[in-house]
Formats: sequence, structure tokens, C-alpha cells
Amino acid sequence: MAQTLQRTPLHDAHVALGARMVPFAGWEMPVQYEGVIAEHKAVRTDCGAFDVSHMGEFEVEGPRATELLQATLSNDLDRIGVGQAQYTLLTNERGGIIDDLIAYKLDEFRYLAVVNAANRRADFEWLKERELPGSDVRDVSDEYALVAVQGPRAVERLGLPDAPQFTFAEGEIDGIECMVNRTGYTGEKGCEILVMTEDAVPLWDRVLERGAVPCGLGARDTLRIEACFPLHGQDITPDTDAISAGLSWCCRLEKEFSGAQVLRETKAHGPERKLVPFVMDEKAVPRAGMPIEGGGEVTSGTHSPMLDRGVGLGYVPAGDAAVDTELTIDVRGRARRAHIVKRPIYTSEEAA
Repeated sequence: MAQTLQRTPLHDAHVALGARMVPFAGWEMPVQYEGVIAEHKAVRTDCGAFDVSHMGEFEVEGPRATELLQATLSNDLDRIGVGQAQYTLLTNERGGIIDDLIAYKLDEFRYLAVVNAANRRADFEWLKERELPGSDVRDVSDEYALVAVQGPRAVERLGLPDAPQFTFAEGEIDGIECMVNRTGYTGEKGCEILVMTEDAVPLWDRVLERGAVPCGLGARDTLRIEACFPLHGQDITPDTDAISAGLSWCCRLEKEFSGAQVLRETKAHGPERKLVPFVMDEKAVPRAGMPIEGGGEVTSGTHSPMLDRGVGLGYVPAGDAAVDTELTIDVRGRARRAHIVKRPIYTSEEAA
């Protein structure tokens, strides 16, 4: 019996706009409207809007909420204050990445964690099993919708003041109360707007009326690959560690959390492999699972609309991970040349 796909509060709005809907992480989601390239370029040059209401939201509160999260998350919440957010990892005892998420400090004893849709249940169970007396983890995902508005003109089009990245504030857009989070997954300025489920359609309509181009999962993927943001389930998994994935910057190894000792040892000895960004030197589009000569593998790949060439992320032996190292990728049975580049693969400054 086929599993019924879940739908976000904006499902009918996507269908009305002519979106092509596809299954994703148990949800029926728009993969594109006008087309991936047009949507991608809208975000890089102006402003695009994404329905990301499939993401999970947890509230963690109580006098020991910080203690619980400090013991389970890789980053250090003591480094942020109320009104600030932090990218962090939920790790297992092996140092593997159960999920990557953003934690928002709502007040001294209350946090909001936004997690990946596919990991919502596993994340919740992991945290719930480790609850401390004086801490409470609640899955509030169904109460909220989330719309990401991204691009160099996003803040201007929404009529919002400038604010630092990884901060948030209560606000309103055309009379709709919301939480405006200065975060995103595209490498551009913008925000992710959290609203009550019943306000999702009015918010979406206002955002599009203000000039944002509706964008689907296709453009979200090409944008994040250009920005070198890892995708959980592909570039990072419970079997990959943060050091190998280049995410040691969000691991405070001086504190204790699940898998911290394993990660300290990995960092001290050096990982066996590293996740690297690369650009194709020959005409070819790399895809996840393609072998990289010498024992590596592509984990994410696409055609970059901004560079007009194949780009991707993949693991290679640590000794072969230096910038400018040449790679040979097996693209459907044909050897194709590529080279490792610095992160990110593309920035809007390059086009300036």
C-alpha cells in the first residue's frame, strides 16, 4: 500500500500556479514553476520565494533546556543571546551527523529548533529520549508554516530593515504577524518567515505580490550546491562525521556532547577523506553516486546556471583534497576531468 504524501498549507497555491509537484521526504512538494534556471537566476539577481513548510520545528523549554541542547548539539549555545540563531549538528555517539539544524534562542529558557523534514521523527525521538528533568521537547511542526524569501533584493521587497545574519525578531509583513529569521539555504541575503499555519496562504500571496518569484526544490538544490551547503542524506549522514564534511567550525570540541571524543580524535589524527567542492573542466553534469578516480565519490552534483558548467560536492581521500587538485569523475562510463575549488563554488560578488 502506497504511503500517502503529506501536503503543506500552500499545496493548493502551488498547484494553482502551475507547479510541477513531486514526492520529497514524505511530502508532495513543488520542484519547479517556470523552470529551474529561471528560478535560480531570480534568487541570484533579485528575489525568490520557497515553501519550506515541510521542515520540522521543535520547541525546547525549561530551566534545563540549555543543558539538554548543549549535551546533544555540536555548537555552543552559550555563544548566542536571545534573538540570535546558530547552525549546529545533532550528533550520535560515533560523531555521525543525525541532522544539521538551526537553533533559535527565544528567551533564556526556550529555544526553537528547525530540522530537516526527513529527520523530524528521528530527531524528536533522539532528543525526547535524552530529556532532563526541567526540560521539555515538543514537536510543534504542524502549528507553523515556513516561507524562505531569498535574494539580493529580498529584504527590500519585503519592506524589512537590514539586520545581521543569524538573528531573528517578531515582526509583520502587510499586517501578518510572523517571526522573521535572517537565515537561508541559498548563499544570498534574505530570511525565512515563520507564521501560524492559518496565515500561510495570505503570507505567500503578499510575498509574491511584492515581486518574489515562486521557486521549487530544483532551484533550491542548485543554489545550495553553488553555495556549498551540505544536504543531509547525501553529503552528510549518520555515518559521516563533521571533520570529514568540513563542518568542524560548528563543533565546539572543548565541550561535551554526543560523539565529541570521537570527533576530537578524528581531528587530531586527520580524517581519512574530505568533502570537497569541484567544477567540471569538461562538458558533463556530475550526479550523486558517480565514482571519483582514486577512491572518491560524488555526493551532490548539478549544472550551475550561473557558471554554465557542471559543479558538485564529493568525498575524496584527504591527501587529494587540496584546492586546484585535478579529479577524474566517471560520468556514465566516461572519464571527465574536474578540479577542486574553494568554498563557495559561486558567490554573487563574482558577477559584480
